[in-house]
Amino acid sequence: MQQRTGGSLLVEIQPFLVITDQDYILLDAGLGYRNEDGVLQIHQHLINNGVNPMDITKVLMSHLHKDHSGGISVVDPVSGQRSLSFPHATYYVNAQEMQYALDNDGKSYLAEDVRILKERDNVVFTEGNGVIDGYITYEITGGHCPYHQTFLIDTGDDKIFFGGDEAPQVSYLKRRFAAKYDYDGKKGMELREQFKERGTRDGWTFLYYHDSKVPFGKFQ
Repeated sequence: MQQRTGGSLLVEIQPFLVITDQDYILLDAGLGYRNEDGVLQIHQHLINNGVNPMDITKVLMSHLHKDHSGGISVVDPVSGQRSLSFPHATYYVNAQEMQYALDNDGKSYLAEDVRILKERDNVVFTEGNGVIDGYITYEITGGHCPYHQTFLIDTGDDKIFFGGDEAPQVSYLKRRFAAKYDYDGKKGMELREQFKERGTRDGWTFLYYHDSKVPFGKFQ
Protein backbone atom coordinates (compact mmCIF):
# COMPACT_ATOMS: atom_id res chain seq x y z
CA MET A 1 0.00 0.00 0.00
CA GLN A 2 1.11 3.59 -0.62
CA GLN A 3 0.07 6.93 0.82
CA ARG A 4 0.91 10.44 -0.30
CA THR A 5 1.43 12.93 2.50
CA GLY A 6 1.75 16.70 2.22
CA GLY A 7 0.98 16.47 -1.50
CA SER A 8 4.44 15.26 -2.45
CA LEU A 9 5.90 12.55 -0.20
CA LEU A 10 5.16 8.96 -1.21
CA VAL A 11 5.13 6.63 1.81
CA GLU A 12 5.31 2.86 1.25
CA ILE A 13 3.33 0.87 3.78
CA GLN A 14 3.35 -2.87 4.31
CA PRO A 15 2.09 -4.78 7.34
CA PHE A 16 3.62 -8.24 7.75
CA LEU A 17 2.21 -11.69 8.34
CA VAL A 18 4.39 -14.18 10.20
CA ILE A 19 3.15 -17.77 10.37
CA THR A 20 4.52 -19.93 13.16
CA ASP A 21 3.59 -23.36 14.51
CA GLN A 22 1.31 -21.61 17.02
CA ASP A 23 0.01 -18.49 15.33
CA TYR A 24 -0.85 -16.33 12.35
CA ILE A 25 0.71 -13.05 13.48
CA LEU A 26 -0.06 -9.69 11.89
CA LEU A 27 2.50 -6.96 12.57
CA ASP A 28 0.75 -3.57 12.43
CA ALA A 29 -2.49 -3.08 10.55
CA GLY A 30 -1.90 -0.66 7.67
CA LEU A 31 -4.02 2.27 6.55
CA GLY A 32 -7.45 0.67 6.53
CA TYR A 33 -8.09 1.46 2.86
CA ARG A 34 -10.66 -0.52 0.87
CA ASN A 35 -10.34 -1.71 -2.71
CA GLU A 36 -12.82 -0.90 -5.47
CA ASP A 37 -15.04 -3.79 -4.33
CA GLY A 38 -15.26 -2.39 -0.81
CA VAL A 39 -13.00 -5.06 0.70
CA LEU A 40 -10.28 -4.00 3.10
CA GLN A 41 -7.02 -4.04 1.18
CA ILE A 42 -5.25 -5.86 4.00
CA HIS A 43 -7.96 -8.56 3.95
CA GLN A 44 -7.65 -8.89 0.18
CA HIS A 45 -3.86 -9.21 0.36
CA LEU A 46 -4.23 -12.03 2.88
CA ILE A 47 -6.88 -13.78 0.79
CA ASN A 48 -4.71 -13.46 -2.33
CA ASN A 49 -2.00 -15.34 -0.44
CA GLY A 50 -4.28 -18.11 0.77
CA VAL A 51 -4.91 -16.80 4.28
CA ASN A 52 -8.39 -16.25 5.72
CA PRO A 53 -8.34 -12.95 7.65
CA MET A 54 -10.47 -14.61 10.31
CA ASP A 55 -7.56 -17.00 10.98
CA ILE A 56 -5.27 -14.24 12.29
CA THR A 57 -4.57 -15.08 15.93
CA LYS A 58 -2.39 -12.16 17.05
CA VAL A 59 -2.13 -8.52 15.98
CA LEU A 60 1.05 -6.92 17.36
CA MET A 61 1.00 -3.12 17.26
CA SER A 62 4.27 -1.20 17.36
CA HIS A 63 2.37 2.07 17.86
CA LEU A 64 -0.89 3.71 16.86
CA HIS A 65 0.02 6.33 14.27
CA LYS A 66 -2.71 6.28 11.63
CA ASP A 67 -0.55 4.69 8.91
CA HIS A 68 0.00 1.71 11.21
CA SER A 69 -3.40 1.49 12.89
CA GLY A 70 -5.99 2.44 10.25
CA GLY A 71 -6.70 -1.23 9.62
CA ILE A 72 -7.36 -2.08 13.27
CA SER A 73 -11.09 -1.58 12.87
CA VAL A 74 -13.66 -1.22 10.11
CA VAL A 75 -17.07 0.43 9.79
CA ASP A 76 -19.86 -1.61 8.21
CA PRO A 77 -21.13 0.48 5.26
CA VAL A 78 -24.73 -0.64 5.89
CA SER A 79 -25.14 -0.58 9.67
CA GLY A 80 -22.50 2.04 10.40
CA GLN A 81 -21.24 -0.13 13.24
CA ARG A 82 -17.51 -0.32 13.91
CA SER A 83 -15.86 -3.67 14.60
CA LEU A 84 -12.34 -5.05 14.84
CA SER A 85 -10.93 -6.04 11.47
CA PHE A 86 -9.53 -9.26 12.96
CA PRO A 87 -12.17 -10.28 15.51
CA HIS A 88 -10.66 -13.68 16.32
CA ALA A 89 -7.22 -12.28 17.07
CA THR A 90 -5.75 -11.01 20.30
CA TYR A 91 -4.44 -7.48 19.88
CA TYR A 92 -1.30 -6.40 21.77
CA VAL A 93 -1.02 -2.65 22.31
CA ASN A 94 1.08 -0.64 24.74
CA ALA A 95 -1.23 0.79 27.42
CA GLN A 96 0.40 4.23 27.51
CA GLU A 97 0.40 4.43 23.70
CA MET A 98 -3.33 3.72 23.75
CA GLN A 99 -4.01 6.62 26.09
CA TYR A 100 -1.57 8.87 24.23
CA ALA A 101 -3.42 8.20 20.96
CA LEU A 102 -6.75 9.15 22.53
CA ASP A 103 -5.29 12.29 24.12
CA ASN A 104 -3.60 13.40 20.87
CA ASP A 105 -6.32 12.80 18.31
CA GLY A 106 -5.47 14.70 15.14
CA LYS A 107 -2.60 14.74 12.67
CA SER A 108 -0.74 11.52 13.57
CA TYR A 109 -3.42 9.67 15.52
CA LEU A 110 -7.06 8.99 14.64
CA ALA A 111 -8.91 8.16 17.84
CA GLU A 112 -11.98 6.94 15.95
CA ASP A 113 -9.96 4.07 14.46
CA VAL A 114 -8.48 2.81 17.72
CA ARG A 115 -10.95 3.73 20.48
CA ILE A 116 -12.68 0.38 20.00
CA LEU A 117 -9.63 -1.32 21.52
CA LYS A 118 -10.74 -0.01 24.93
CA GLU A 119 -14.13 -1.62 24.44
CA ARG A 120 -13.13 -5.19 23.55
CA ASP A 121 -11.92 -8.03 25.75
CA ASN A 122 -9.56 -9.58 23.16
CA VAL A 123 -7.01 -6.79 23.66
CA VAL A 124 -3.92 -7.07 25.87
CA PHE A 125 -2.47 -3.75 26.98
CA THR A 126 1.24 -4.24 27.51
CA GLU A 127 3.43 -2.39 30.01
CA GLY A 128 7.18 -1.99 29.55
CA ASN A 129 9.04 -5.07 28.30
CA GLY A 130 7.75 -8.62 28.33
CA VAL A 131 7.18 -11.94 26.61
CA ILE A 132 4.08 -13.30 24.87
CA ASP A 133 3.49 -17.06 24.94
CA GLY A 134 7.15 -17.77 25.61
CA TYR A 135 8.47 -16.85 22.15
CA ILE A 136 7.54 -13.25 21.30
CA THR A 137 9.51 -10.55 23.10
CA TYR A 138 8.33 -6.95 23.17
CA GLU A 139 10.41 -3.97 24.24
CA ILE A 140 9.35 -0.39 24.86
CA THR A 141 11.64 1.88 22.82
CA GLY A 142 10.18 5.38 22.71
CA GLY A 143 12.30 6.84 19.93
CA HIS A 144 9.79 7.44 17.14
CA CYS A 145 6.96 8.22 19.56
CA PRO A 146 6.89 8.14 23.38
CA TYR A 147 5.50 4.60 23.81
CA HIS A 148 6.64 2.84 20.65
CA GLN A 149 7.44 -0.87 21.07
CA THR A 150 9.32 -3.45 19.00
CA PHE A 151 8.82 -7.21 18.67
CA LEU A 152 11.20 -10.14 18.31
CA ILE A 153 9.64 -13.45 17.28
CA ASP A 154 11.82 -16.49 17.98
CA THR A 155 10.41 -19.39 15.96
CA GLY A 156 13.26 -21.72 16.85
CA ASP A 157 14.44 -21.66 13.23
CA ASP A 158 14.67 -17.88 12.88
CA LYS A 159 14.53 -14.70 14.92
CA ILE A 160 12.26 -12.17 13.24
CA PHE A 161 12.55 -8.55 14.33
CA PHE A 162 9.89 -5.93 13.70
CA GLY A 163 11.09 -2.45 14.57
CA GLY A 164 8.03 -0.55 13.35
CA ASP A 165 9.10 3.04 12.80
CA GLU A 166 12.29 2.73 14.85
CA ALA A 167 13.78 0.83 11.87
CA PRO A 168 11.32 1.42 9.01
CA GLN A 169 13.80 1.00 6.13
CA VAL A 170 17.11 -0.76 5.66
CA SER A 171 18.70 2.61 4.84
CA TYR A 172 17.99 3.74 8.41
CA LEU A 173 20.34 1.05 9.66
CA LYS A 174 23.06 1.86 7.14
CA ARG A 175 23.25 5.56 7.98
CA ARG A 176 23.75 7.12 11.40
CA PHE A 177 21.39 10.08 11.79
CA ALA A 178 18.78 11.56 14.09
CA ALA A 179 15.42 11.94 12.37
CA LYS A 180 13.78 15.31 13.04
CA TYR A 181 10.31 13.82 12.83
CA ASP A 182 10.99 11.32 15.65
CA TYR A 183 9.86 12.11 19.18
CA ASP A 184 13.45 11.58 20.34
CA GLY A 185 15.70 11.53 17.29
CA LYS A 186 18.91 10.93 19.23
CA LYS A 187 17.40 7.96 21.04
CA GLY A 188 16.08 6.59 17.74
CA MET A 189 19.58 6.80 16.27
CA GLU A 190 21.08 5.01 19.26
CA LEU A 191 18.39 2.32 19.12
CA ARG A 192 19.19 1.56 15.49
CA GLU A 193 22.86 1.07 16.38
CA GLN A 194 21.78 -1.40 19.06
CA PHE A 195 19.46 -3.20 16.64
CA LYS A 196 22.30 -3.55 14.12
CA GLU A 197 24.65 -4.99 16.72
CA ARG A 198 22.13 -7.40 18.22
CA GLY A 199 20.66 -8.39 14.87
CA THR A 200 24.02 -9.08 13.26
CA ARG A 201 25.20 -11.08 16.26
CA ASP A 202 22.01 -13.15 16.61
CA GLY A 203 21.04 -13.47 12.94
CA TRP A 204 17.80 -11.54 13.04
CA THR A 205 15.58 -11.23 9.99
CA PHE A 206 14.52 -7.56 9.93
CA LEU A 207 11.06 -6.58 8.67
CA TYR A 208 10.92 -3.05 7.19
CA TYR A 209 7.44 -1.52 7.26
CA HIS A 210 8.22 1.41 4.97
CA ASP A 211 10.61 -0.25 2.50
CA SER A 212 8.99 -2.06 -0.43
CA LYS A 213 12.32 -2.42 -2.28
CA VAL A 214 13.92 -4.32 0.62
CA PRO A 215 10.97 -5.46 2.73
CA PHE A 216 12.97 -7.91 4.85
CA GLY A 217 16.40 -9.45 5.24
CA LYS A 218 19.33 -10.11 7.52
CA PHE A 219 21.59 -7.14 8.17
CA GLN A 220 25.19 -7.69 7.11
